[in-house]
Amino acid sequence: MANKKISALGSLGGTPNASDIIPITDVSDTTGSDQGTTKKVTVANLVAASPVQSVAGKTGTVTLSNSDISGLGTAATTDATAYATAAQGATADTALQSVSAGELTDGNFDGTSISGFDATINDQTGTAYTLLASDNGKVVVLNNGSAVTVTVPSGLGVGFNCSFVQKGAGQVTFVASSTTIYNRQSHTKINAQYGVASIVAYAADVFVLAGDTAS
Repeated sequence: MANKKISALGSLGGTPNASDIIPITDVSDTTGSDQGTTKKVTVANLVAASPVQSVAGKTGTVTLSNSDISGLGTAATTDATAYATAAQGATADTALQSVSAGELTDGNFDGTSISGFDATINDQTGTAYTLLASDNGKVVVLNNGSAVTVTVPSGLGVGFNCSFVQKGAGQVTFVASSTTIYNRQSHTKINAQYGVASIVAYAADVFVLAGDTAS
């Protein structure tokens, strides 16, 4: 093949193969000329010498390190080693999702607002219901034409909280079972139909009843 200037060569027109050859001038070797000696470099050589950059824009399988996730925020850098280990073999997108989810592992949103939050509804149509630990954070809707009794048992745990809606005409009464229920006005019932009340356990088996209540 006749010699040509590099600028006169045709375009490759595709992805380089790992064994494709690229010319390079080794300036540390002056055996060919004072300016250096022309040698060959393969695409594989160049890829192996390329440093790993930031996570942004990565595709395929990556291994995260502290420096990889720098700039993603305090929560990310604090547990960078743990996130990097967990993310080995995952795509960059998956790894970043893990970092985001990690913000919730300490139970602290660090001042971040919560949007789109919906409480789970527990519909009850009977005249008696005993609270369960799984009712924590739920809204219990009580719908019966006759009086309804809600029993508050022991063992629900400190911090247990639940809201109640008296949907039906039957008045709702709260009854303690090996527990203590306090109310500022010594009320034990929801006031009337469509009234809303809530209970909160501020200590083990000790609750406060509040809201639209009545005696």
